[in-house]
Amino acid sequence: MSLSFNKAFWDNRYLMDQTGWDLGEVSPPLKGYFNQLKDKSVRILIPGCGNAYEAAWLMEMGFENVTLVDISGILVNELKRKLVQYDGQRVHIIEGNFFDLCGEFDLIIEQTFFCALHPSFRRQYSNKMFELLAPGGRLAGLLFNREFESGPPFGGSLYEYRELFFPQWEIKTLAPCYNSIIPRTGSELFFIFQKPK
Repeated sequence: MSLSFNKAFWDNRYLMDQTGWDLGEVSPPLKGYFNQLKDKSVRILIPGCGNAYEAAWLMEMGFENVTLVDISGILVNELKRKLVQYDGQRVHIIEGNFFDLCGEFDLIIEQTFFCALHPSFRRQYSNKMFELLAPGGRLAGLLFNREFESGPPFGGSLYEYRELFFPQWEIKTLAPCYNSIIPRTGSELFFIFQKPK
């Protein structure tokens, strides 16, 4: 089984505190994107949500419908504890494999989920995201614009992403990120892909 889908692998990463990808806060590019969203009722999905700093931020901003999905039961239990005041009301926390998820969303946020999947699953990722979004819905977030010696994380390039997501998606934005955290300066792309209406 690929590490991408190995629950025990991800449980162990959290147990051993081997979470080097974790910023400890919402990344500045996502915070900027969230700040310009006007409709607080938009149905938001955050797959491979990790410690879900984004969800906590969205709750503070008054968003009403956020779904979190992660394969790690250990992490999900911790999220239910941290977000107990919202759980089951404005936040829905699901333990499971993203690729088994059903539902319809208006916005899906990408933050280090794509890079946790082995590259052989990238076409499946694109198709599943497309399936989960309502017509006119958007997939938005960050992708690495660099390679890694081994993974996860797994890297990629702007050229590869254009090949992967076009023409299925309308590419609204796919460009170098101007407000990355300092350690990731020059190695991230901010993107917004839209499912045609």
